[in-house]
Amino acid sequence: MFVRKNVTFLAPALVAGVLLTAGCAGPDGAKSSPESPTSSATPHGYVAGATEAAEQQSRLLLSDPGTGDTRVLDLITGKVHETPRRAGVTGLTTDGRFGYFHSADGTHVLDSGAWTVDHGDHVHYYRAKIQEVGGLPGGTGTRIRSDAGATAVTAPDGTAGVYPRADLENGALGTPDRLPGTYAGAVVPYAEHLIALTRDGDGPAGVVVLDRSGKRVATLESECEDPKGDAVTRRGVVLGCADGALLVHEDDGTFTAEKIAYGEDVPKTERATEFRHRPGSSTLTSPAGKDAVWVLDVTEGGWTRVETGPVVAANTAGEGSPLLVLETDGALHGYDVSAGKETAVTERLLKDVPKAATGDTPAPVIEVDRSRAYLNDPEGKRVYEIDYNDHLRVARTFDLDVRPSLMVETGR
Repeated sequence: MFVRKNVTFLAPALVAGVLLTAGCAGPDGAKSSPESPTSSATPHGYVAGATEAAEQQSRLLLSDPGTGDTRVLDLITGKVHETPRRAGVTGLTTDGRFGYFHSADGTHVLDSGAWTVDHGDHVHYYRAKIQEVGGLPGGTGTRIRSDAGATAVTAPDGTAGVYPRADLENGALGTPDRLPGTYAGAVVPYAEHLIALTRDGDGPAGVVVLDRSGKRVATLESECEDPKGDAVTRRGVVLGCADGALLVHEDDGTFTAEKIAYGEDVPKTERATEFRHRPGSSTLTSPAGKDAVWVLDVTEGGWTRVETGPVVAANTAGEGSPLLVLETDGALHGYDVSAGKETAVTERLLKDVPKAATGDTPAPVIEVDRSRAYLNDPEGKRVYEIDYNDHLRVARTFDLDVRPSLMVETGR
């Protein structure tokens, strides 16, 4: 069940009217309908078996590792969908559509049935049924990265394989192309290629560009010592290194790597090792030790360290939006990044944060999209929807019948 607060929904008739005009312009400038797949001209952006919508179709995938219970919370309808139990789940990740439930025995793939297709100058939003896809090899520590054409799976031992994205979208795993050698970080699909880190001996890792079959097409003049963390932005692929980050960018088929250094000697315990951001944004966040957060502005090519209270989770929508930090007082805090000052704080939302943050259970996370943020409360069996543009107002509270210890957002 859930409780709505201060929410406005479009009437069904209005939504239908919007959908009829939401298609892309054809050669003659006319709009094509996303609901006419049997017409003589297939609408641009049409996806078989899916319904095109006028807005982002966000869903939250939720998991309780203690019981194996999983749920999918549809943020458009407010409905909670039950999916089969998965015992032994230790982590949950997503690529925007598929949920990857990691355990010691492998990784289970769930199609959330919500995704966005970005054509650059416009986007398409789709919703479809939730369905099981199957299991991938590689257990806890397996890293999965995707783009529109490929899904790369990197095992903890550095071996990697690439699955055709079309097979996953059709409900099957398909047969992967095994990449030669081993890699020092996650293999990341980008610009119809693969970005990977290789290392000879104990030295720093180097960046290589592979084609989709694993053939090396470029070796970039760059070094990344102690690589940890990666993210894909509109500006390129960000790779975390001991002295800052590397930004790998493609322009007209040419790949380059640019160092974005901290500008100071940062102790190992205060380095950025895992990036969180709003998909599509070029502003990344990562804890900077226990009482601060790094904010990396990829566009400007600079780091900002924001002093906060004790950090449990952090994220931001970027582009002038506040830095959101869940602190050990159980409240969500908002900070102005440029000024480094707190601008808003909620009441205490989570009652048992210290326990969740010390390893007894997974720490809560903050998921961010273009208008809302979502904070999971495992002990309280609820998820909070936060309007971060309105002084961190709690817009909705979703009460659940499971402990949502693991959470990711899809549809973006």
